[in-house]
Amino acid sequence: MSEHAQSLGSAVTASTSSESRKVIFASSLGTVFEWYDFFLYGALAAVISKQFFAGVNDTTAFIFALMAFAAGFVVRPFGALVFGRLGDMIGRKYTFLVTIILMGVATFCVGLLPTYASIGIAAPIILIVLRMLQGLALGGEYGGAATYVAEHAPPGKRGLNTSWIQSTATLGLLLSLLVVLACRYLTGDQFEVWGWRIPFLFSIVLLGISTWIRMSLHESPAFLKMKEEGKASKAPIRESFGKWENLKVVLIALFSINGGQAVTFYAAQFYVLFFLTQFLKMDPALANMLLIISVVIGAPFFVLFGWLSDKIGRKPVLMLGLLLATVLYFPIFKGLAHYTNPAMDQASRQAPITVLADPATCTFQFDPVGKARFDSPCDKVKTFLVKQGLPYSSAAAPAGSPVQVSVGDVRIDGFDESALRAAVTLAGYPSSADVAQVNKVMVVVLIVVLILIAAMCYGPLAALMVELFPTRIRYTSMSLPYHIGNGWFGGFLPTVSFALVVYTGDIFYGLWYPVVVTGVSLVVGMFCLKETRHVDIDHN
Repeated sequence: MSEHAQSLGSAVTASTSSESRKVIFASSLGTVFEWYDFFLYGALAAVISKQFFAGVNDTTAFIFALMAFAAGFVVRPFGALVFGRLGDMIGRKYTFLVTIILMGVATFCVGLLPTYASIGIAAPIILIVLRMLQGLALGGEYGGAATYVAEHAPPGKRGLNTSWIQSTATLGLLLSLLVVLACRYLTGDQFEVWGWRIPFLFSIVLLGISTWIRMSLHESPAFLKMKEEGKASKAPIRESFGKWENLKVVLIALFSINGGQAVTFYAAQFYVLFFLTQFLKMDPALANMLLIISVVIGAPFFVLFGWLSDKIGRKPVLMLGLLLATVLYFPIFKGLAHYTNPAMDQASRQAPITVLADPATCTFQFDPVGKARFDSPCDKVKTFLVKQGLPYSSAAAPAGSPVQVSVGDVRIDGFDESALRAAVTLAGYPSSADVAQVNKVMVVVLIVVLILIAAMCYGPLAALMVELFPTRIRYTSMSLPYHIGNGWFGGFLPTVSFALVVYTGDIFYGLWYPVVVTGVSLVVGMFCLKETRHVDIDHN
């Protein structure tokens, strides 16, 4: 080969590599900002429950706050359909430009929204509408970014290149936690009054940066080639879900990996925060700091496992993550309880709390309209225990029997708050986790393990999803199962698990939800999911 030809080839390779890096950077940065917008709400759920759901009791307010968090996830599949169709018909670039603008504006408006104290019931209604707009936007964002990067990636590097998109969710969470932590520090005791608005308002700056960057991108080469050949789909939704051969792949993608992957991600980076602060009574600032440290340590592994999937295949990495989640969740969270609040862990072992009552006299304490009265002795006992963050178990007594509470060897008949408070104090139950007794190193280690499990399931996912579907309907087909999995299976994890804990009194009972989902995904994936790393996505 001549020197001229060699230098020309090197220039083309360098140009391609430079363009690939630009595509990854621009797509990833915009997606980081979008996840930042979306995750702010999760990071501030406890504050938002006080600001927007003040008309109901504390437990109901927090469940409502989690439900509003989940509302953004409910509509994500619809966003996937709307923007997926546009992406397959008019192009990847302009579609995910629209999604980021919609997300940024909705987030900024949350920062301006009057609270329940100012405008009453209109406040939570408007909040939920804005959350749903965020969900619609995110429903179109991920599929566009993942498809765009994958269609620019050279053969053998799709797992690596798209894993940067996968890491954006974690980086967006990290950014949201850092901004919230900074605002807590700067505004002090005013944070829950007005300081919580600053992170939402700051999103307008991020929106401007990401919009400017995305305007400079070119359209996906695979999409342009398809358009030139006249192979674009005129009805991508009907073609994606109206034909069994493609619908079958959509269902396999949903139940084999997307559902399981979703709960591993939200268990590692959202539910763990609720678990530490709500059930183990860790100081919120310390919990945020430990999660930030864990995320910084764990984030690179999303890229590592994406790269590994290029070498050994997507399926082995994904299935190992699901297996570890199914087997290790209960031991990991029990370890968190032991190292976060050892006094409570020891007290619950030595003097377990049991509520013995006629089940007919006990109510599930969720009050949607703020009108219910939980007046029975059983309800009052459980209300007290939940507010104190005390773990307990329930036992059924014969019909008509009065409620009896056991705290170790101490028996208390009926609801006697002073006697109950004295008994739990005597048994060593703390009112909050003692910061000095928190084993911070072990808490970080356990959270990092959760993040590594999530990285195994999430790192290779974008490449797998892109490779499963043909170019003409790729944006639509991959977006829907991803967002049903993440929006419904994953998005409802904090809400469902918290409600299960409140209902049973067992702080570990909520883990059955992610464990069952990952277990089902593991079985379906082992038998139904095919390996895709050698698929030619330009001709499939």
